[in-house]
Amino acid sequence: MTVASRRAVLGLIGTSAFAAPEPGGLRRLERFIADRAGQDLFSGTVLVAHRGRPVLQRSYGMADKEKSLPNGRDTVFDLASITKCCTGVAIAQLAQQGKLAFHEKLGAYLDGFPTGIGDTVTVHQLLTHTSGVGRPPIGSGPPDGPWDTIESFWDGTAQLIRGLPRRFVPGTRYAYSNDGYFVLGEIVAAVSGQSYYDYVRRSIFAPAGMTRAHFPTRPQMRADPAIARPYATRPSGGRADVSDSPYFPFVGSPARGAYCTAADLLAFQRALRDGTLLDPAYAGLITGGKMVLPPEERPDVTRQSMFYGYGFLSTIVDGRTVTGHSGSGPGAANNLDLFADRVAVILGNYDTTVTPIVEQARRLL
Repeated sequence: MTVASRRAVLGLIGTSAFAAPEPGGLRRLERFIADRAGQDLFSGTVLVAHRGRPVLQRSYGMADKEKSLPNGRDTVFDLASITKCCTGVAIAQLAQQGKLAFHEKLGAYLDGFPTGIGDTVTVHQLLTHTSGVGRPPIGSGPPDGPWDTIESFWDGTAQLIRGLPRRFVPGTRYAYSNDGYFVLGEIVAAVSGQSYYDYVRRSIFAPAGMTRAHFPTRPQMRADPAIARPYATRPSGGRADVSDSPYFPFVGSPARGAYCTAADLLAFQRALRDGTLLDPAYAGLITGGKMVLPPEERPDVTRQSMFYGYGFLSTIVDGRTVTGHSGSGPGAANNLDLFADRVAVILGNYDTTVTPIVEQARRLL
């Protein structure tokens, strides 16, 4: 890679260089997170890296309370919606190869959609949550489960989405849609000739060096001691492991449910920056903001401006650009922030919001 190309890749994450994080700021961040964990408000792993080198990595809480297994550096977590970053990269790789086009209609790649969707919705609109495809308000989890095989989960979800009317005229508004990203995963499979899971393993996880990343089924997740159990908040108080619930997704999807370690996400951002996964122009394309988020979409986040790109959020914080994605669900609360030359990864197996940690990290870093 040329020096100019490397600068272009770095430019996609931010517009100005940062000095190394001050030790005092890292210590304050560490104390803040430890205090949250001490109040049982956070369980998981936090990793901060500067120019690819970890400068803070700490784990808190239990990966499996029943077996007294603590979270650690090698603990694997459910990424929830951070998975959308992988789907955005997959679509961009196929576009870079000339195998699909962002402006093309959905019906050019998939069949079975009604008039007004297949012949109207574009790949761009699916990526930016402006397609009108899917269930309100988000659409997540097994629609009419429980599914007990990958095939039944995939085919059942695809059939359900095709039976839904569009929610609004494509391109006229923003409405976050997991179902829209499921359809993007179908496009990846149709265009590549591989299952979505195989494509992501071979074209994203492997070249990026994400050695622990995968899409386990529910039985595989429950049998693997390296995977953190998801502890969801009970309405009556306390937390419960929901991994044995028949309505916990049988397997992840293009919208949510890839699993990996914090180090895997560090490897992912490195491969995105250095041209391993995408040429600099395409990396800049998917991480750049395209659709402004209405305030009601993220009322819990302090921000100046927030935009959605192609599987990535782009936020202007104190005059600097931060890209990445958040993820949440039963027993999961995560965030990936990519600054100009640093990364902040938060992976948790509680569904208590990690927004206070995200905002503190942004202030101190």
